[in-house]
Amino acid sequence: MPPSNLKTVWLDSLAHIDRDAWDALAKPLQTPFLEWDWLQLMEASGSTTAETGWIPHHLTLWSGRELVAAAPIYVKLHSAGEFVFDHAWADVAGRLGQRYYPKLVGMSPFTPMIGYRFLMAPGLDAGELTSRLLEEIDRLCRRHGLSGSSFHFVDPAWGKAVADLGYCAWAHQSFAWENEGYGSFDDYLAGFNANQRRNIRRERRDLGRRGVRVEMVPGVELAKAHYGRMYAFYARTNDQFGPWGCKYLTRDFFTALPDRFHQRLVFAAAFEGNQCNAPVGMALLVTKEDRLYGRYWGCSREIEFLHFDACYYRPIEWAIERGIRTFDPGMGGAHKLRRGFKAVANHSLHRFMDRSLRTVMERNIAAINRLELEDIAALNLELPLHRPQD
Repeated sequence: MPPSNLKTVWLDSLAHIDRDAWDALAKPLQTPFLEWDWLQLMEASGSTTAETGWIPHHLTLWSGRELVAAAPIYVKLHSAGEFVFDHAWADVAGRLGQRYYPKLVGMSPFTPMIGYRFLMAPGLDAGELTSRLLEEIDRLCRRHGLSGSSFHFVDPAWGKAVADLGYCAWAHQSFAWENEGYGSFDDYLAGFNANQRRNIRRERRDLGRRGVRVEMVPGVELAKAHYGRMYAFYARTNDQFGPWGCKYLTRDFFTALPDRFHQRLVFAAAFEGNQCNAPVGMALLVTKEDRLYGRYWGCSREIEFLHFDACYYRPIEWAIERGIRTFDPGMGGAHKLRRGFKAVANHSLHRFMDRSLRTVMERNIAAINRLELEDIAALNLELPLHRPQD
């Protein structure tokens, strides 16, 4: 039975909701990116604001004074920072004479990591609560003329349930590493063909010959000054790509992390020679239970092979040592295949208010998904894996 006296409330900031009440729903989840500290810091740091085109508009469901369900949601004025490239659907909407923006998006902003879902109190009818929230989302879209609602990088089981309630599931390609019971990094390398094993060992060896070492440093142990340095590295990396960069987070986001989220963080910090207090490069990663996520990376100058060691090899080595089961390295190119990350599917969910636009997606999404899954399979044929003759 659902709880009595249910009431939906829209909130324009997580600051309006009790941290412990929100986290009672978020912390049991596998993903760390729906927890109050991460999402609220996005708002407090000026990263998700009306000025950046991410207007917080979170949906909450209450039974009396008890929070029983919640959905982190944003009114979006563009598609930047979503990593779900829906510009083709915006073009279709324009051809149909429909406005595509603003729209509603449920996701952890700028975070292309699988795991989004509605937050639910345990022991309640999740299907009933989900339907109640989706009905309220439809009402909001109709009332304010929003083109529709989407949920990105969804939890697979939750995504299937929502697709059954009238949302179209759109497949996309991600990367993932899985721990197959490795006892050491050498065990991991044994899965590659002989040529790639040599390449990886050479890359790590050459980095060491330059006097560069990469150390894994828990966020609780990293000097606060280095969080500001991490922002500088992050900014430099994205500035190199000009208008195609992904510099969405502010300096305040990084400098507030040690007081807000350090318990979830681990850094792959690169030092030269005997230096131990001035990293020349860092990768920021997030961990929760048996999962590891690669988020941001940068360096003070280009050092050959440092990116591969800080973002892939050293974190994988660290993950093996600690029994981490999966490592999501984030978005990026096919060079991840050369480091043993498999191409995998993730899904976004979409429901357009305009019937004609919805019909176009419904009639074509199966073919679109089939092509995407074929591309994923083709990518995995390029994995440099061991063959019996190696």
